[in-house]
Amino acid sequence: MGKIITFGEVLMRISPRGNKKFIQSNIVEFYFGGTELNVGISIANFGGNVKHISAVSQDSIGEIALAYIRQFGVDTSSIFFSKRPLGVYFLEVGAVLRPSMISYNRSHSAFSEITPEKVDWENALEQGTWLHWTGITPALSKGAFDTLNAGLKLAKEKGLVISADPTYRSGLWTYGQDPQEALTILLKNSTVFIGGVNEINEVLGTAYGFSNKEFVEASKQLIATFPSIEKVFDKIRTSLNSSWHKIRARMWNGTEFRETEDLDITHVVDRIGTGDAFSAGLIYGLQQYDDYKAMEFASAACALKHTYEGDVNFATVNEVINILSGDTSGRLKR
Repeated sequence: MGKIITFGEVLMRISPRGNKKFIQSNIVEFYFGGTELNVGISIANFGGNVKHISAVSQDSIGEIALAYIRQFGVDTSSIFFSKRPLGVYFLEVGAVLRPSMISYNRSHSAFSEITPEKVDWENALEQGTWLHWTGITPALSKGAFDTLNAGLKLAKEKGLVISADPTYRSGLWTYGQDPQEALTILLKNSTVFIGGVNEINEVLGTAYGFSNKEFVEASKQLIATFPSIEKVFDKIRTSLNSSWHKIRARMWNGTEFRETEDLDITHVVDRIGTGDAFSAGLIYGLQQYDDYKAMEFASAACALKHTYEGDVNFATVNEVINILSGDTSGRLKR
């Protein structure tokens, strides 16, 4: 594997312990994460060579965040300090019939002031073979969009594989940029699309349904619209309730449609970062296996993340492979 590069905000997550609401507790736990950072750390846990590009606060919290990232072997040389505070989000973890609830405090964060001149993309992309981005980052600020766009253009010139997870969250796009227009610009430089019919509909302005047939048709139109995109991978979640989910995945790689079997997660410990775990598993898998096995690896990695507290997937390659081999009993290993 070459060097994998991720770009996005570093956040602190604050939660009451267990499944309590904030009003029930004055004891909280904190974790560091962020969509793209979660992907990078997971790939590093698989043994990958990863660099993360971001900004953190110039204070003790920023220093602790950097120390946290470094312990996984992630290169932090392209993370700069800002006088603004680190972004924070507050999470109440739901259970059974009660959904989880998130509230963000990131509009004036360290990362929100990022601009193209603050990132030396030439240096940041050195030895890079893969760049991953998501739709969270360009939604945060005009500077974040411009910085990402500059990085994608250079990465494409340098021949990097560029994976896009254009997660659309309407509540984040508040600075005046049209989301569809922005994502269209960014996808023109991307090669692997990680998303389903919802994301394709948001980008194309279409109304495809969720059947496998319509997924294939939507993927074909996406690739026709953005010829640089070669493959489309979709993670499918079935939620029986907040604590019991099923995960499977499907793909269209330009020549064939494939779909994995459901993985049953009967007790969700923490679902935050599970989509990021899927992306990380896919990025790792596509450099090791064929498209279908890479998707199976990603789906199993995603399922395992539901068993870890915090934003990051701590699963190893061997643990993921054990799931793929059918070992889902959870029996004690000695």
